[in-house]
Amino acid sequence: MTALLDQLRTVPRNVLSRIPLPGVTGDDDVRRPLPVSGMLAAAWTLGVGLTVLTTLTLVGWIASPKGALGPGLPGVFRAAAQLWLAAHHAGFAIPGGSLGLLPLGLTVLPAILLYRAGIWMARDADLRLRLPARLPKNSPKDEANARRRAQLVLVAQAGVSLAAPYALLAGIIALVTRNEVTQPFLGDVLVSHLVLAFLAGSLATARTVGPWRSMLRLLPERLRSVMAASAAALGIMLVAGALMVLGAIVVNFRQVQELSGVLSPGFVGGLLLLLVQGLYLLNAVIWGMAYIAGPGFAVGTGTLVAPTGVQLGTVPSLPLLGALPESGTTPAWVMVVIALPFAAGAVAGVLGVRIAPSPSYEGAPLWGFVCGLVTGAAAGGLAALSGGSLGGERLSAVGPAAWEVMLSVTLEVGVAAGISAGLANWWLIFRGYNPVVAKAAAKVGAATEPVRRAGARIARAAGAVADKVGLAEPDGPRMLPGHWMDATECDTQPIPIIKDDWEDEHASAAAENPPAAHHREPPRPPRRDIVDESDDKGGHVIYLDPYAWDRD
Repeated sequence: MTALLDQLRTVPRNVLSRIPLPGVTGDDDVRRPLPVSGMLAAAWTLGVGLTVLTTLTLVGWIASPKGALGPGLPGVFRAAAQLWLAAHHAGFAIPGGSLGLLPLGLTVLPAILLYRAGIWMARDADLRLRLPARLPKNSPKDEANARRRAQLVLVAQAGVSLAAPYALLAGIIALVTRNEVTQPFLGDVLVSHLVLAFLAGSLATARTVGPWRSMLRLLPERLRSVMAASAAALGIMLVAGALMVLGAIVVNFRQVQELSGVLSPGFVGGLLLLLVQGLYLLNAVIWGMAYIAGPGFAVGTGTLVAPTGVQLGTVPSLPLLGALPESGTTPAWVMVVIALPFAAGAVAGVLGVRIAPSPSYEGAPLWGFVCGLVTGAAAGGLAALSGGSLGGERLSAVGPAAWEVMLSVTLEVGVAAGISAGLANWWLIFRGYNPVVAKAAAKVGAATEPVRRAGARIARAAGAVADKVGLAEPDGPRMLPGHWMDATECDTQPIPIIKDDWEDEHASAAAENPPAAHHREPPRPPRRDIVDESDDKGGHVIYLDPYAWDRD
């Protein structure tokens, strides 16, 4: 299929290159427009995805009882198309309720296909040649900001070019595959296909235009730090949830085997059942994250699986649900798992400060709590996608409550991230010079410079007005009348002090005009007629005055 698309990509160019068009000078001028490339990529994704799911559905139709998927091959194709819609998490209306608990693992197939289609679309439209990702060194800041905005606009245009025709084709499929039993929600179909195609197409275009490191720099530094820290916290919690799910399966593996034996699906049916459970494994991982966060999850109305206790009723006969714990109170050591979100928040706070330190005390804890808000919103969104209804009233609520997970993760991760970010930022500022902190402080100083100047002008104006009305204090010390020695001791002015840099004018003049060199006279011999008065010798020394003749 990819080779066929490559041939389709080169055929129009070869044809157009042979037609003399006014103003056309090269191959870049006859490239296919971006919306056309997006439409071809969307059609390719739908074709490949439906082919894969139709093959799997056909195998299940052969192994299943007759009439399970509808009469003949049209029922197989209809079931494959509805599976494709379910892979994008589009809900269905069924008799007596709705079907919203869909396997998130099935979303991996359209996501990979859309990513590959986005790469092909970007290469087909020559987006790399339209706007290079790198700039020469020492480029002006205005030029770099303009290039960044142009790159973001180009990525968004590519995402829309792929998502719009993809959602339109999906809506047509939803209208065609409706029947009396399952009716897809058209709004869910359009929104889910549009969002998934836009995200995959934007990421693929960003990767085509430049490497990941360059494309991540399109985001501002602060936003990049918050996103990286939130992704780290969410990843740690998801890994912990996956470990809990695997541990529960290992501990309760006998119950899982018993449920599989009760179903007795056979060889082909067993393989399909194993595939279905693998597709629901990502839902189970998110449920494990909700369990770690504290709210837990439900397996029907009136049920709860949380660290504080387990209350279960009759659960669906899916072997994967055999790993659920038994009803009753949980051991005290299970409450230790609630510390994992706090640990994830601590790691996220340190990581955010390492990427973008804050020059102030209060800035880092606030950005750490913002990281908790983003992590909580992402965790709540995943919780909403992982749960849903399975038909009637008893199974109308399966999975974690999205708002409870969002609130718990926000508080746990936000508080821990704020504390760790504040401590890490304090360490960077006061335990060593950090160029990143200095750079951030310089940015803050440059941003607040107009405010400081305006404040100085206001202060000078207020001082001038107060001076006119006689309310202003003198700027310098008050000078007393008369000589300073005539004043009292309490009002005496400070005596001038000669500074260290004072220079004698005579010394400087002597340095400028050094005296002529002369021969030094030899030292005179000591005079013996002068006696030292300090050496009294007990009164036996006679003192002779050599200057007595001068006083006569």
